[in-house]
Amino acid sequence: MAVLAFSVALSPPRSRASLFTLRLGTFSGKSCSRRTHMIRAEVKYVNGEEAKRLVDEEGYSILDIRDKTQFDRAHIKSCRHIPLFIENNDNDFGTIVKRTIHNNFVGTLFGLPFTKLNTDFVQEVKSQFPSDSKLLVVCQEGLRSAVAASQLESEGFQNISCLTSGLTSIKPGTFESAGTVELQNAGKAGLVTIQGKISVVLGTVLICAFLLITLFPDQAEKILQMNPQDNS
Repeated sequence: MAVLAFSVALSPPRSRASLFTLRLGTFSGKSCSRRTHMIRAEVKYVNGEEAKRLVDEEGYSILDIRDKTQFDRAHIKSCRHIPLFIENNDNDFGTIVKRTIHNNFVGTLFGLPFTKLNTDFVQEVKSQFPSDSKLLVVCQEGLRSAVAASQLESEGFQNISCLTSGLTSIKPGTFESAGTVELQNAGKAGLVTIQGKISVVLGTVLICAFLLITLFPDQAEKILQMNPQDNS
């Protein structure tokens, strides 16, 4: 009597897809015929409107993988927060030097913390979600979420969607949010937040100077030639 047997093997992910091999074999005595079928499970990349539909209509859970500083500035209320990168507070000499350089330049300009990869990321996700969960992975720009989605897919999560271009691309009001700023602006901090104001002030000064020279050339010439000692 023939017996039908099957097995499933997971190979390393290729590009955006994890590759499943389904082997079906029919055994009769010592003979066996085998057929191989390839099944792919891909990470879906969606825009803001599709992401909203997945959450509202298909029951997807939102997994926010940004660092804590961005999450605290603004996040979707219904999300679960498990960061892919965590703040690096290691005290070895090399890390201290890198952290100091980072904080004095990138940290000051963009308000970004000095971070390192969260090596427990996948295990933390597994502790909160079963492998058959429908997950919408989000970050600020869309790069970290793509990395996180790939890691989760390779660990057996097969219902993964990723927000293209991140929360920066979300239209106001798409999701109910919490925090001190809009979701789109959660990645902005540091000196870049006042760059526009500085440009406005400088532009105003230049325009005023141009108008003064153009409309009142005599007065402008007197001002430019004025010697500080004349006021003493």
